Amino acid sequence: MKIKLTTIYVDDQDKALRFYTEVLGFTKKADVSQGPFRWLTVASPEEPDGTELQLALNSNPAAQAYQQAIFQQSQPAAMFFTDDVKGDYERIKANGAEFTMAPTDVTGSTIAMLSDTCGNLIQLTQLVRY
Repeated sequence: MKIKLTTIYVDDQDKALRFYTEVLGFTKKADVSQGPFRWLTVASPEEPDGTELQLALNSNPAAQAYQQAIFQQSQPAAMFFTDDVKGDYERIKANGAEFTMAPTDVTGSTIAMLSDTCGNLIQLTQLVRY
């Protein structure tokens, strides 16, 4: 068994697609519409057939409440791992992202936090290699 898909709720799918591809550097994987519904996913260019991230519209009141609650608690909606958090921080910042936390050493890792402009906080994590 493996994880193939995970979902993040966004307030605007077009804006989210631009952010996750142009700012973070992910690749659009699927973009299918049927009526008012849109199935939109991105994937890491390092693992194009790996886990997909669905950018789901938060049109459901429960999704909106969840998204707002974790944002207000400063909890990341997603965590992405990197081998170079400081390099990715500089690259992503140069692409226009607003970080709420610069790279910070914590127990066992270095983390940074940024807003995805669509209602979520995203954490970048680099594990410490002993």
